[in-house]
Amino acid sequence: MRCIIAAAPIAAVLLSLPAAAQQAGNPAAMAPGTAQTSPGTPAPHEMNQQDRLFIELATAGGLAEVDFGTLVGKKAGSNAVKGFAARMVEDHAKANQKLEALAKAGQVPQPKDLDAEHKDLRGQLDKASGADFERLYILGQIRDHQKTAQLLEWEIGSGQDPALKDFAMETLPTVLDHLRAAQGIASQLTGQASLATAAPVSGAATPKP
Repeated sequence: MRCIIAAAPIAAVLLSLPAAAQQAGNPAAMAPGTAQTSPGTPAPHEMNQQDRLFIELATAGGLAEVDFGTLVGKKAGSNAVKGFAARMVEDHAKANQKLEALAKAGQVPQPKDLDAEHKDLRGQLDKASGADFERLYILGQIRDHQKTAQLLEWEIGSGQDPALKDFAMETLPTVLDHLRAAQGIASQLTGQASLATAAPVSGAATPKP
């Protein structure tokens, strides 16, 4: 699941919201037909800006994981790399299905194609081969899973939709496990032990769209 972390763009998004929309229990600030259970309490699957951005970024990351993993299954020579990629396809395909259901429930559109950053990496992977290909993929996986872990922590702390926050909490341990696995493989491929003992992800930073 890929994201670059920066506070300013999200702050700008939040500041652009009408002031009335941030006043609890103000029906005039809500879309017509939106139900309220009680003043200040959001209706089921009513998502805030953080939720919507989370869906966009998590979807982009999930699409890339399945796409890259499928490619690696065809091109990689290392059994460790191929096994890791197969796990990424399986785990992220399941997560993608869950996220799709949540997005539909909240009527939030999802991207259908790779974003610009992942398209660029896909182009590099298409051109690479052998050990260079495997290193490029695994190092990209470390970066992606670090960013995805931060994205999930951000949704847990800043999101509004309970089901989406639950999804983030359920997914985070798996993503951290993926990160550790990628770091271990990278240390074998590159001989850099530091990759296997990189600083753990902690604290929910603010992602950039």
